Amino acid sequence: MDAAQEAAQGTAEEAALLHTVADGVATVVISHPAKRNAMTAAMWRALPGLLAGLADDPAVRVLVLTGAGPTFCAGADISSLTGDDDPQTLSVAAEEALAAFPKPTLAAIRGFCVGGGSQLAAACDLRFAEEGASFGVTPARLGLVYPSSSTRRLAGLVGRATAKYLLYSAELIDAGHALRAGLVDELLPAGRLDARTAEFARILTGRSALTQAAAKEFVDGRTDRDGYWARQQQDSGDPAEGVAAFLERRTPKFSWPA
Repeated sequence: MDAAQEAAQGTAEEAALLHTVADGVATVVISHPAKRNAMTAAMWRALPGLLAGLADDPAVRVLVLTGAGPTFCAGADISSLTGDDDPQTLSVAAEEALAAFPKPTLAAIRGFCVGGGSQLAAACDLRFAEEGASFGVTPARLGLVYPSSSTRRLAGLVGRATAKYLLYSAELIDAGHALRAGLVDELLPAGRLDARTAEFARILTGRSALTQAAAKEFVDGRTDRDGYWARQQQDSGDPAEGVAAFLERRTPKFSWPA
């Protein structure tokens, strides 16, 4: 990251979305330490554009979303909103941009993952959490209607009953409960989250981007592109490379996307 990027993004003490790209992994850091990384209106607005740029970057194979310091994200910074801001419109636009990111996404969660933070985590493909993390979906505390797209995404992860439990009560659940409910995919001991996230991201960068992109579409419900992906597979040469690498006991060098 050069000086101009650092100036544009702010420092760790300011409310900002920081990002780096290294070894195929883009890391986006929600940074607003004064308010447990609560997302300001400006941060909500900035996220879709940041994600679009990273999606177009051929150097990016995997995206990791995390929070600065000891917490992931405590929701929306209500004090940052003006009379013209609709917090749900802002958060849903950012959530949908994250869900539509065409490459694997992983949320690395410690501390609080609440409100809008839980929306962002749910929009990622996978969620790794550190012991001691807390999760909550809290619109019932504020008399808000949780967006339908966010509700469906939550229910798809944890099931209808647990989604209702979280939405009706606005209670926080611990990381163990979140793991059992399906909201978390891996639960790590204290001090192990960063290392495991980096390790898993490296694994993903070495796998077939073709397989990952098609799988993401299919798992997320798209059913009209089987022919497109069959052509991509045929034209890529990746299956032949995968078999050759297996037989030769070496790491494959996949070519897709060209």
